Amino acid sequence: MCFPHDARPPITPISGAAVDSEDLVLTSKDGTKFAAFVARSENPSGAGIVILPDVRGLFPFYEELALRFAEEGINAVAFDFFGRTAGVSKRDADFDFMPEVKETKADKIAEDVGACVDYLRSAPGGSCSRIFTVGFCFGGSNSWLQAAAGHGLAGAIGFYGRPGPSFADGSPGPIDRAGDMKAPILGLMGGADQGIP
Repeated sequence: MCFPHDARPPITPISGAAVDSEDLVLTSKDGTKFAAFVARSENPSGAGIVILPDVRGLFPFYEELALRFAEEGINAVAFDFFGRTAGVSKRDADFDFMPEVKETKADKIAEDVGACVDYLRSAPGGSCSRIFTVGFCFGGSNSWLQAAAGHGLAGAIGFYGRPGPSFADGSPGPIDRAGDMKAPILGLMGGADQGIP
């Protein structure tokens, strides 16, 4: 991983408005319940963002990242990929995530993102009018794929995601779906990163 499990995102020098946050259990289109964390801004800008974590799933770094977005006026939902296989309970740092990652499917992640987008567009989510996704590593690739999933996104951002096939089953990756993408894409990768072809 690019940072240890106990790492935290930076705090901006001048924090924005107060934030309201809570743990959620959202329901995907197929009825699967999955864990999520929402942070709502006291002074919302109308923008919302869905945070797709790295392969380890939802843990404190991503919850705190949601808080940082909300401090800047962007309502945020970070969610867990593993509702179908590991349930909705919180997990500790030694959670064995790789067996769960191998069970993920691109279409099911898209359904979970869809539930997060619907939540952000609802009154409890802040009635957001512009929604983005941002993801990291495995979540970065999946963030880009959301631009082709019919969510009506304003943009999809990925940090060091893989542009090729992202799933053990060989599901099409972001490059394969480029012609279907309906939102702007931002890819952020290190030039010397050997893991990004």
